[in-house]
Amino acid sequence: MIKKELLEFLYESAHIQRWNDHMRPKGGFTELDKQAHKMIIAYVLAKYEVEDRRATVNWRLLIEGGLFEFLHRVRVTDIKPPVFHELMARHGAELNRWVLDELKERMDSLAGDFGGNFARYLTDPAYAAMEKKILRAAHYLATDWEFQMIYQLNSHIYGVEETRTRIANELEEHYDLVGVQKIGLGRKTRHFIDLVGQLRFQQRWAQSPRVPETSVMGHMLVVAMLAYCCSLEVGACEARLVNNYFAGLFHDLPEVLTRDIISPVKSSVTGLDELIKEIEARQVAQKLYPLLPDGWHREIRYYIEDEFANKVILDGRVTKVASGDIAARYNEDAFSPLDGELVKACDHLAAYIEASLSIAHGITSRPLRDGVEALYARYGQRREVAGVDFGRLFGYFRDA
Repeated sequence: MIKKELLEFLYESAHIQRWNDHMRPKGGFTELDKQAHKMIIAYVLAKYEVEDRRATVNWRLLIEGGLFEFLHRVRVTDIKPPVFHELMARHGAELNRWVLDELKERMDSLAGDFGGNFARYLTDPAYAAMEKKILRAAHYLATDWEFQMIYQLNSHIYGVEETRTRIANELEEHYDLVGVQKIGLGRKTRHFIDLVGQLRFQQRWAQSPRVPETSVMGHMLVVAMLAYCCSLEVGACEARLVNNYFAGLFHDLPEVLTRDIISPVKSSVTGLDELIKEIEARQVAQKLYPLLPDGWHREIRYYIEDEFANKVILDGRVTKVASGDIAARYNEDAFSPLDGELVKACDHLAAYIEASLSIAHGITSRPLRDGVEALYARYGQRREVAGVDFGRLFGYFRDA
């Protein structure tokens, strides 16, 4: 069962400003944005290791490792990186125990021994060693992406060259990963990371003031984490867990090419939504897929085309199935199931929380109030999706 306290904690990351002792562009530099970019980069690095090196990557451990590092970082993120790393080197065990104690009540009801896996991830160096390496490399690549912009504004500030050297040295430590080498070449893989990074600067609910402000990229990560936790709750098989997470993480990827077109616009004219989907598909085929290896396209399509459809793979073909069929008939890795309806409900829950938290902070507007009422009317009466009681989750924030 997902607790309200955990949902609220996820959004604490949207308040945390990175590089806040440097001059930096407005927007796109929250901890939530950084963690979202990191997980997309981690996917790229892991795919290269699997496809080019034939390495074994446990995708579930990669996802959970990303979640654990996200939760850990949000709890201790006020500490400057050099100080944090020294503290971890000298008192890491004590700090980790403190973090686990701090988060215990928020996550103790999650299924799949989430808390036990979190503790093992932090305390056992051999646990998920490959996945930790990929995540660490992704962390520094996302940091380096930020720093390239920070450096342009702060090249005259004392200490910035030391930061530059430290990041470069960390990246060199991970140069044995194929993906790090590819990104270092500065060609199409790097262009993909740059293009996706623009989603950091696309603001959600752009027509309304809101606290905390969230980007499209940050929203994608929240949806992915919600989808994963909900999938744990219903006993999803491993492939289903992984697919639901990455479907959430990539569901708004086409918006880097089209920008966020709000629902009222999409529904204002008959056939407009279908036309937008057609334009998105064409733009993705022309501009996004060429930046990724051909062998990855089918998987990315599975995640972003008909992203809210329930799907399985039967006899090598993507097949849409009715609501409830996945749990009843296809909850096995061999079918590569994906709960599109669950991802959609998580997308709507994230939007509902975004609006509700702002209203609770005293920052409101008609679009926010209308959005809250419309979404609650849809899910608030104990509506169940893929076995998850979304009525309960929406009810947490009804009087927020």
